[in-house]
Amino acid sequence: MFLNGMPKRMLIGGNWVKAASSKTFESINPATGETLAAIAEGDSEDIDRAVVAARRAFNGPWSRFRPADRQQLLLRIADLVEYHFDELAMLDTLDMGAPITRTRMGKSRVVGMLRYYAGLATALHGETIENSLPMDIFSYTLKEPVGVVGAIIPWNGPVGASVWKIGPVLASGCTMILKPAEEASLTPLRLGELLLEAGMPEGVVNIVTGFGDTAGAALAAHRDVDKIAVTGSTETGRKIVEASVGNLKRLSLELGGKSANIIFADADLDVAVPGAAMAVFANSGQICSAGSRLFVERSIYQEFVERVAAFSNQLRVGDGTDVETQIGPIVSAQQLDRVTGYLEIGKREGVRTVSGGSRLTSQEFGKGYFVPPTVFADVRDDMRVAKEEIFGPVLAAFPFDTIEEVIERANATAFGLGSGVWTRDVGKAHRVAKEMRTGSVWVNCYQAMDPAVPFGGVKQSGYGRESGRQHLDEYLSVKSVWIQTG
Repeated sequence: MFLNGMPKRMLIGGNWVKAASSKTFESINPATGETLAAIAEGDSEDIDRAVVAARRAFNGPWSRFRPADRQQLLLRIADLVEYHFDELAMLDTLDMGAPITRTRMGKSRVVGMLRYYAGLATALHGETIENSLPMDIFSYTLKEPVGVVGAIIPWNGPVGASVWKIGPVLASGCTMILKPAEEASLTPLRLGELLLEAGMPEGVVNIVTGFGDTAGAALAAHRDVDKIAVTGSTETGRKIVEASVGNLKRLSLELGGKSANIIFADADLDVAVPGAAMAVFANSGQICSAGSRLFVERSIYQEFVERVAAFSNQLRVGDGTDVETQIGPIVSAQQLDRVTGYLEIGKREGVRTVSGGSRLTSQEFGKGYFVPPTVFADVRDDMRVAKEEIFGPVLAAFPFDTIEEVIERANATAFGLGSGVWTRDVGKAHRVAKEMRTGSVWVNCYQAMDPAVPFGGVKQSGYGRESGRQHLDEYLSVKSVWIQTG
């Protein structure tokens, strides 16, 4: 069993190794406050070792893998992940708190991503280009792997976030150093075991566990890393950009959000109520594209907010390992302090609390980090709970009167990751979708995801895309070739 009480080591160069410092840190179950495992605490020396291993693999045996070879490796990994997915889902639940029903539901998407990238591995191609030079010169382009990639992932969906980085790296022919979040490193480490079992050459994927301000910072600044791909907060993204200046690394950044979810009076409210609630309460609100700003047309505002609050009050909060649980704990004590701090800020700012609003502290919840689904009504656009990313189960509701008004207010944010529109009017849906300044717009649904459809943000929600054909381009360089044939 993976959780056997032994300290968890890092994967570097195909071997499981201790941190150079021999330090470890604890992984805590957020539902119980209990220690799950001790994990190697990597730092800059371990990052150096991992980068050397990744560069050696990139220049060595891995460079001789044909597209079909990389495809077959990805397919073997997909088969192993599918076979072991219940274990991976449970590790996610134990480590970061998401309900087991939610983590198990990720199976089709995670396995599907691996098989999608396997298909793309044999579909990489350049193009021939007819030039206008006055001599006989044949010109064409090649697409080549960028090189060594540093991938930094968050704690809110460890297995999915890992695969979202590993898949395009293997498909493109790059190598990588994966730095998981310190709050949730167990699943990436178990995934590393499956990569080796599938026959991944040593050094192609290295996994260095540790803290963001040591291991993460060292990876972002490393001069022999060609690209950084990060999913995290906007604050983290800014630090990555600054650290990348040393060698002008390529970057793709999927960062924070404060997404607007717009409910028009002509929407199917029986569908929109649970849709709007779970747009923010799923995963305890710990989703970067959560629909945390709820704009409701004034004629149905009071009714809709009350119905969302009533729906949220019926959601079962508890330990994620219980199959009846719908809302699990906040990931850590630090994040709990952040969320409950915003609950107090909202009250001081004068919001009306319709449901939730305080940490759960009864005997059932006392040792864990639990916050119930919270609905704040009559929120103003200038309030902190309306502008700042909370990353918890907190919904801010606003009334609006016209389509022009709601589009302007929804776009009046520093973020631009996702948005939602609920209406039976197809013309209205198309208009709002076109005018929203976000990377994704969901109409009469929320958080729909597919490996073939790109996802990413604009403004301070970052740049670059994950999923879709555009994702692989983030890991490829274009080389132009000129051959004089005359």
